[in-house]
Amino acid sequence: MFERLSEAEQRFVSIEEELSDPDTMRDIERYKALMKERASLAPVIDKFREYRKALSNGEEAKSLMETERDPELLEMAEEEFRSAKETAERCEGELKILLLPKDPLDEKNVIIEIRAGAGGEEAALFAGVLYRMYSMYADASRFKTELLSSNETELGGFREITFMVTGSGAYSRFKYESGVHRVQRVPVTESSGRIQTSTATVAVLPEAEDVEVEIDPNDLEIETIKSSGAGGQHVNKTESAIRLLHKPTGIVVECQDERSQFKNRDKAMKILRSRLFDLKSREQNDKIASERRSQVGTGDRSERIRTYNFRESRVTDHRIGLTVYTLDTFINGEIGGMIDALATADTAEKLKNGGFDSAGGAS
Repeated sequence: MFERLSEAEQRFVSIEEELSDPDTMRDIERYKALMKERASLAPVIDKFREYRKALSNGEEAKSLMETERDPELLEMAEEEFRSAKETAERCEGELKILLLPKDPLDEKNVIIEIRAGAGGEEAALFAGVLYRMYSMYADASRFKTELLSSNETELGGFREITFMVTGSGAYSRFKYESGVHRVQRVPVTESSGRIQTSTATVAVLPEAEDVEVEIDPNDLEIETIKSSGAGGQHVNKTESAIRLLHKPTGIVVECQDERSQFKNRDKAMKILRSRLFDLKSREQNDKIASERRSQVGTGDRSERIRTYNFRESRVTDHRIGLTVYTLDTFINGEIGGMIDALATADTAEKLKNGGFDSAGGAS
């Protein structure tokens, strides 16, 4: 690890020298690329230099301890040695975390799809609860949300709802939410007070750029249809809704929330592009090592990841065995603590598997 860190430091010095060259500053694209690379290396190099300084201070203190006879100076040297050793150990641990493979998707915007599962109308209402929860968390985290598509029920739930969350690092925060969410509560439609178990499925897709997913127009079947839903003055009156079929994969996307056919088509293409990108990413992930797949992260969508028990005011994440008894605030968007715990567990799993390199890339 430290040999690669030394190589990374040499690269860092080389970048700084190149950035100080007037010719580099005239080449805007080159300058931007170097600044981006420097920014990615700086935290690692700063921590590596702090580590080396601690080692040097420790060696000096140890040398003084072996030769010093004055009790007061000897005590100071021993204290310096202990402090330097603690600093070096702390820096080494922090370096291992800094050198973990970075998920290249972490900085992307996300498209989140929530679908009602088992439980009929209650599942649709729970899908609405999840949508509200994520929207409130996004707002508190200074992300922006945009509704892309929805299919609302008569009672105000959603058979399915798709929305985008934009902002730097959106995927890094929401990626742990993929999977089956289970709710245990007395349904609003139940008069006997019997608890019902229902589910909703969440899919978190990184937004795909045009250059990342190329769609052949000949592979698309595009149909304009009348909007449908729980009600509203424009429902079933104009053919503004869009249905896209991607023939090679069989993926179907429908958008009807905008009055404009062109806006619905644009949103449908965003969703389709992200689904295709996600499909491609999952195919690649199937080829990687088994220990990588075992890490906490973008879980299988068929996996039950979390239970929301309203009677006990309990939320349990089954992947890390964490239970909190603050359901009221949790479903009001205060999910950051759970996401932090999932990210920490993911980091611990990666450290256990020893996956890191000198540039923070894939090992």
